[in-house]
Amino acid sequence: MSGRPITNALTIDVEDYFQVSALAPYIPRDQWDQRECRIERNIEQILLMLDQEQIKATFFTLGWIAERYPLLIRRIVDGGHELASHGYGHQRASDLNEADFSADVVLAKKLLEDLSGHEVKGYRAPSFSIGHGNLWAFDCLERAGYRYSSSIYPIRHDHYGMPDAPRFAHQVRVGLLELPVTTARVFERNWPASGGGYFRLLPYACSRWLLRKVNELDRQPVIFYFHPWEIDAGQPRIAGIDAKTRFRHYVNLHRTEEKLRRLIGDFKWGRVDEVFLATPLAGTGAKQ
Repeated sequence: MSGRPITNALTIDVEDYFQVSALAPYIPRDQWDQRECRIERNIEQILLMLDQEQIKATFFTLGWIAERYPLLIRRIVDGGHELASHGYGHQRASDLNEADFSADVVLAKKLLEDLSGHEVKGYRAPSFSIGHGNLWAFDCLERAGYRYSSSIYPIRHDHYGMPDAPRFAHQVRVGLLELPVTTARVFERNWPASGGGYFRLLPYACSRWLLRKVNELDRQPVIFYFHPWEIDAGQPRIAGIDAKTRFRHYVNLHRTEEKLRRLIGDFKWGRVDEVFLATPLAGTGAKQ
């Protein structure tokens, strides 16, 4: 890589295994409190890993989790990491009307700020669920006082995606940036390059190549994400789920932590707010 290495944004979506959208048909919301919660163990493991490498990250956290584990919130912010919002109850933005979505993002922001004593600047919609059909969500986020969103995934996917959206940071409302999770442009198509199930499924060398392409050719910072449950091979198995969901959720859980350690050693990482809000917006997002 020529010149100074680009600082990328490392993000964690703080939700537990039973709150994943793909498992919603199998685990009713009113049963969440009856499930074994493993979020504390997994977040502690992530904090230890980041501390060992002296890396700061952004934790997009559910209000539901924060309300039940306030000491975990203190651990995150006391470690120098950014606390951001993942909404309150992991409801997709596309499943809510404007009033309910607004209430959700306002509640989550206030709860996280009260518990942490820090301003919450960022929001990520569950399952990247802001798209053409609910762009009014940006109006709600602006009114609630958020400064950035990371809620659009510019790919085609059966659960989410807005493939014609700008690939990089761009202003969507006055004072509000959208920071799409990272895709790499290959063969005139956007390919997922930013984590989740793709990172667990693909060989590490492939993920590294895609991310380096964005840093070196596009000269843009990467936004990478993962979930705490993705490093937890010992999580309870949910019975009766369909084969596709089972594959997507459980593939390579036993290898994820090792791959993450390689990833954080191969690239330079920081918090979202420090990567994107510390300097004026360099581009409009029009570059594809």
